[in-house]
Amino acid sequence: MKTRAKEFLKKELKKRNLTYSELSSIMNDNGYVYSENTIRSKINRGSYSFSFLLEVCDSLNIDITIL
Repeated sequence: MKTRAKEFLKKELKKRNLTYSELSSIMNDNGYVYSENTIRSKINRGSYSFSFLLEVCDSLNIDITIL
């Protein structure tokens, strides 16, 4: 599962041509305060909370539909 979690966010960043630094700035602008290093660590580890995933998706306007 960790691999899938890591691959999902890395794929989304690549698709948008964003760096961890840029993601950090976007998230901070949306009220989610994470440093570049924290984001890099969470994503590379592949273990992060569901709330972090939702915050990233909200910041990047990724629609997650849960049935």
